[in-house]
Amino acid sequence: MAVPHQNVTPEPSRTQKTAIAELLREVAPVADELGALFSAAGHELALVGGPVRDALLRRPGKDVDLTTDAPPQRVLELVTPWADAVWTIGIEFGTVGLRKGGHELEITTYRSESYDPKSRKPEVAYGTSLVEDLRRRDFAVNAMAARLPGYEFVDPFGGLADLQRRVMRTPGRPEDSFSDDPLRMLRAARFASQLGFTVAPDVVRAMEEMAGRIEIVSAERVRDELSKLITGAHPREGLALLVDTGLAAHVLPELPKLRLEIDEHHRHKDVYEHSLIVLEQAIAQEENGPDLVLRLAALLHDIGKPRTRRFEAGGRVSFHHHEVVGAKMTRKRLTALRYPKDVVNEVSRLVELHLRFHGYGTGEWTDSAVRRYVRDAGPLLARLHKLTRADCTTRNKRKADRLRRTYDDLEERIARLAEEEELAAMRPEIDGNEIQEILGIRPGPLVGKAYRFLLDLRLDRGIIGRDAAAEELRRWAAAQGLFDELPGTAATSRGGGAVRDGDADEDGDGDGDGDGERGGEA
Repeated sequence: MAVPHQNVTPEPSRTQKTAIAELLREVAPVADELGALFSAAGHELALVGGPVRDALLRRPGKDVDLTTDAPPQRVLELVTPWADAVWTIGIEFGTVGLRKGGHELEITTYRSESYDPKSRKPEVAYGTSLVEDLRRRDFAVNAMAARLPGYEFVDPFGGLADLQRRVMRTPGRPEDSFSDDPLRMLRAARFASQLGFTVAPDVVRAMEEMAGRIEIVSAERVRDELSKLITGAHPREGLALLVDTGLAAHVLPELPKLRLEIDEHHRHKDVYEHSLIVLEQAIAQEENGPDLVLRLAALLHDIGKPRTRRFEAGGRVSFHHHEVVGAKMTRKRLTALRYPKDVVNEVSRLVELHLRFHGYGTGEWTDSAVRRYVRDAGPLLARLHKLTRADCTTRNKRKADRLRRTYDDLEERIARLAEEEELAAMRPEIDGNEIQEILGIRPGPLVGKAYRFLLDLRLDRGIIGRDAAAEELRRWAAAQGLFDELPGTAATSRGGGAVRDGDADEDGDGDGDGDGERGGEA
């Protein structure tokens, strides 16, 4: 059995204990009352883990976690008459949730858990000792407790000293801790991001040696830790730890691959370092707290570069179409990590669009091209603005200023067009019902083709009025061979309005490719 670390803090003074108790009472004002209830029934109860750590760091915390020697069914018996509401969604792992007076708490029976080498689910066993329960926790800073009632401070593994030194250390041997639960290696990186702490050298070594064991953990648990890391206050530190220890090669392998080799003949930016800077610059633009979609897009925007790297004449290096390749890679990786579909779609789309701005040049885009930029970005436009600005990491001040002014100009044009044309709506001036009436057709695929033509018309020429749009629709229909002649007030569809696959240009732009793009436009 592992012994407590030799650098355990001295016993806190009476003044310190009083101060700690006062801090903890602010975290869970109903906890003392609950502690008295458990004590009267002959059971222990303690505030534990994150709430204790965060109170000592004076960080606001949402969770109130408690631990007890009472088995789950006994916990239910005790809290059901007292709480305003009780839930048992985690009871198979020994956890009972409850709400009392606006406060939500979770009570977990003392336990230890470990992974069978061939299983993705941890095995849970209940215990009877608070100290042993603290010993099985991931890090010493999370292995502090306050006994209830009274808030007696318990710190057998030196967590308070680690808080003061801002270091992450395991209560026992890190190899034992990571063997019990490999996800703790990711948590080390997550806490480095959230708290800005360093990780003890022996913990780093264990992470390097055991990195491959993370593959036994489910994708969902990995995803949750990765999201917390990326949305932390210091994500660079956490991501660097993942890459340096080899963990990233198992959970986000595209990231370490961005460390492109630089030889004496071919010199170019370190894409890994560039991506971390882009992430930091995107974070600096956040307005309402961490934005997971924006941060993931910033981190992954160049992951297509290693696959598209080509050495050109004169020592130049190219990465043609890396945004398209990168979008596909992003979709595949985030799907494998079980991210929700909306997150996968939004991050992939931002990666695909992140280079579009560079076609703007010095403002050569037509209003049509600007409308298409807005249309393609859709609800992601604000994030695309931030990602594009963050993607400028040049040290050349003149170049950086020029890019900034150019994007300022594009945003001003978007704002002007939005004011003039209700750009956010971006709909044709004729709806589906009117299309059917004008062309004399029934609902079906042809209505969709006509609608796409009208949307392209709207993008190209802006608002031209309903009558002019209807006339253009009739001309388009005739050019597609849908009518024997230009219709007037009544139209007769050739063959009942049916269109054979491949007979018509789907988007009405005249090039037959269905992408709605015109030559020379974005």
